[in-house]
Amino acid sequence: MFDSIDDWLVIAVVAGILFYGSSKIPQLAHSLGRSVGEFKKGRLEVEREIKAEQATSTNGPAPSGPAH
Repeated sequence: MFDSIDDWLVIAVVAGILFYGSSKIPQLAHSLGRSVGEFKKGRLEVEREIKAEQATSTNGPAPSGPAH
């Protein structure tokens, strides 16, 4: 009966309207969009850190200490 993701999406939207009212749906969508954006930013930052760490481990440690 509910084989498609579209079916579940319709059910979720109807349930959201019933529970939160139609005036709260845009606020919820905005909050969800911001959360997804922050999650993606965090994931990209972690991936960059991992790549930088891998690059330093393959090239050897950076020289530490003052350069004269």
